[in-house]
Amino acid sequence: MRAGLARRVLAAGLVSLVAVGGCGVQPSDAIPVGDPPSGGVAPPLKVTLYLVKNGRLSVVTRPGFRLSQATTLALLAAGPTTRERSHGFTTDVPPEAGPFSVTAGPAGRLVVTLSTPPAELSTLAVDQIVCTAAAWVPGSPAQVTLVGAGQGLDPRSCPE
Repeated sequence: MRAGLARRVLAAGLVSLVAVGGCGVQPSDAIPVGDPPSGGVAPPLKVTLYLVKNGRLSVVTRPGFRLSQATTLALLAAGPTTRERSHGFTTDVPPEAGPFSVTAGPAGRLVVTLSTPPAELSTLAVDQIVCTAAAWVPGSPAQVTLVGAGQGLDPRSCPE
């Protein structure tokens, strides 16, 4: 019985030795591949939203991926996260305002199309949408026009 066990252990050892020794990998010197990476580290991506706190517009940034303008606006209608709510943030943008679409025009002009008439939104909701959409336009203040259900509002900039 012991002889059978010894043979199996010896056979397993020999198989392992052959596998390691016969793999065909030859030793070599270091292979040059160029300079190491250089430069700064890219900043983490953030999503900028304008929520409401104490009846006033407040900028909120969330970590994450760069989302489309329409998806970012949908986050307004979805409301604050649990953590944001615990810090007193709310939204005036109703869920039925979405889905949104955004069309960019010349010189920082944007047209945001809602699923509801923009005149039915509160002033804070309009400002939330305008500021969140304008946050996408680098440089000068963007002019944002809200349209929906055959109605529109005059172009406006973020009041902040």
